[in-house]
Amino acid sequence: MLLTRALSALVMAPVVLVAVWLGSPYFDVLIAVAGAVMAWEWDRMCRGRFGMTGRLLAVIAAVAALLAVAYPVVAAGLVWVGCLLIAATSRSAWLSLGTLYVGLPVVALVWLREAGGVDTMFWVFGIIWATDTGAYAAGRTIGGPLLAPRISPKKTWAGLLGGMAASAAVGAGFGLYLDLSGWVGLAVFSAVLAVVAQIGDLFESSVKRRFNVKDSSSIIPGHGGVLDRVDGLIATAPVVALASLAFGGGLEIWR
Repeated sequence: MLLTRALSALVMAPVVLVAVWLGSPYFDVLIAVAGAVMAWEWDRMCRGRFGMTGRLLAVIAAVAALLAVAYPVVAAGLVWVGCLLIAATSRSAWLSLGTLYVGLPVVALVWLREAGGVDTMFWVFGIIWATDTGAYAAGRTIGGPLLAPRISPKKTWAGLLGGMAASAAVGAGFGLYLDLSGWVGLAVFSAVLAVVAQIGDLFESSVKRRFNVKDSSSIIPGHGGVLDRVDGLIATAPVVALASLAFGGGLEIWR
């Protein structure tokens, strides 16, 4: 299983990094496709099938991602309207929540690439991957008390601290490489985002437990579904986007 996970990551990571580097329209299209797939997975998790409401959710997520590069406010508005529409037509709070859960992060990611630049996006993906790696390494080597035993039987407090340390190291590394005077603050913020990523991971675990499914899908060998792979990113992207919007920029705000 570990070898399969590693091989899948070796295939996926270059595609993501190249798309981030190239920017629009390549990154936008990648996120639009990912959004549609996540909508498919969410509908299947919640209802066991991919129905008309799920298709509507997929279209909303994909269109919002494509609009976000030039019209982020319109894209966010489309997600909110879609949330209300799905709530009215499906009478399902979970499907309505899925519109926000999938739609807002894809808008945030596309907007961040445009507004924050390539360095900001590399940093975001770097801290997410570092959090996962650090949490896995610390959890396996140290073990100890479980973080949320009712939700996840494997996540430990040691894993959380390991993820925070790894994410802080990535933040410090980016700050020093880009010669940012506020690199210490960036490292601390990165550690905080590691906590946000872990909360996102736990939230998806709770949803899967609620609907008694092991993985969101089996589309990625060794990892499960797209939602399984990017649950931390889904939680982190809107937080980084809001911070960038509030302080007027990406990593350059740490100069």
